[in-house]
Amino acid sequence: MSELPKGWVKTTLGKVVDYGCTEKANIEHIDDNVWVLELEDIEKNSSKLLQRISFLERQPKSAKNSFKKGDVLYGKLRPYLNKIIIAPENGICTSEIIPLKTDESLINNYFLFYWLKGIEFCNYVNTVSYGVNMPRLGTKGGKNAPFTLAPLAEQKRIVEKLGDVLAQVGSIKGRLDSIRAILKRFRQSVLAAAVSGELTEEWRGVNDAESVSIDHIENLMFEKGVTHGNFGRKLAKASAVEPEELKVLINHKNDWPLVRIGSICESVVPNRDKPKSFGGGYHWLLTPNFDEQNIHIDYSKIEYGLTLEETKKYKAKIIKSGNVVMTCIGRVGLSAVLQQDSVINQQLHAFIVNEYIKAEYLAYCIRANMKYFELKATSTTINYLNKTSCNSLPIPLPSIEEQTEIVRLVDQYFAFADAIEKQ
Repeated sequence: MSELPKGWVKTTLGKVVDYGCTEKANIEHIDDNVWVLELEDIEKNSSKLLQRISFLERQPKSAKNSFKKGDVLYGKLRPYLNKIIIAPENGICTSEIIPLKTDESLINNYFLFYWLKGIEFCNYVNTVSYGVNMPRLGTKGGKNAPFTLAPLAEQKRIVEKLGDVLAQVGSIKGRLDSIRAILKRFRQSVLAAAVSGELTEEWRGVNDAESVSIDHIENLMFEKGVTHGNFGRKLAKASAVEPEELKVLINHKNDWPLVRIGSICESVVPNRDKPKSFGGGYHWLLTPNFDEQNIHIDYSKIEYGLTLEETKKYKAKIIKSGNVVMTCIGRVGLSAVLQQDSVINQQLHAFIVNEYIKAEYLAYCIRANMKYFELKATSTTINYLNKTSCNSLPIPLPSIEEQTEIVRLVDQYFAFADAIEKQ
């Protein structure tokens, strides 16, 4: 271990501040405008103050600690969240926040703030915190926490230097975040170009692909006895597109016919029946398993090998690989193409593809028109799409050859965006 510079001292937190010694506020005699701070008001890690709520707005009932402007406010509950701020004004706070008052002749409050956010202190806290689900740092643990005290003049120079460096870090982080936002818009632009015909305009100029005849497909389906629910022939041409639907649908190439998903694909909605052939060994897909930017499922993050007997609370069905699934609860309209036979419950809706539509193209059409599903969703506390709404999206249907080219180009552009994001 390297030696400390001259004048620096290894000590404990309890010897430089009175950790755990708090002044209780009498909430029966608090002015309405006094600031009341809760842990939820502090952003984890960044120590950004998210909101300021007054006593009148919050109307607290439980005991509170008083603090003064300049105090270091340390969140002892779930300390791994690193919720620490320096009080910009007087106020009161939850008892899960410990106000630390510093002797200005001994320690700079910002030096203390940075130390509490440092790796040595954080590693110690994670070791001594007690409680499984809601760990907290106790008073004894806080007093015994390691602390390195520098001379006051050096503390001030360290604080100034850290302020400059962290400002640069914040600026860089802001730029990186803006790049992610730009890439998100880029992906949406690619999807819009894909389903509008713009992406393959040059391809059509050198390829003599025949336009799809929806009447021909419809007649073939009718001859085979293929009808899907209540959609059937009358909705195959999507002739009854409502004005509010047109507002959110992406304009497409005029000679591409519009066809509602439910009239071109068989749909599968999970119910209470258990599949007789179910033998276990499948991944169970839920809404959180869907990637915001990718139509492929990362199966490595999903538990494998569950059986219906082990999960009786689910309404479930097996969907074969190569078909498309879509979220219909919460974040509606996220689509994915299955790479493995998978089990879905009522959170998801499945579309069984056929020779008239590529799975990847369908998944991209759904992603491009998420605003449509947000329009169709019913909501009390959470967005929900019923079977009719899931099946109702009108999608443009180019030839299967052009669908293949669209998928190739979208994949190419998305891989480019992914590479930039990783860098």
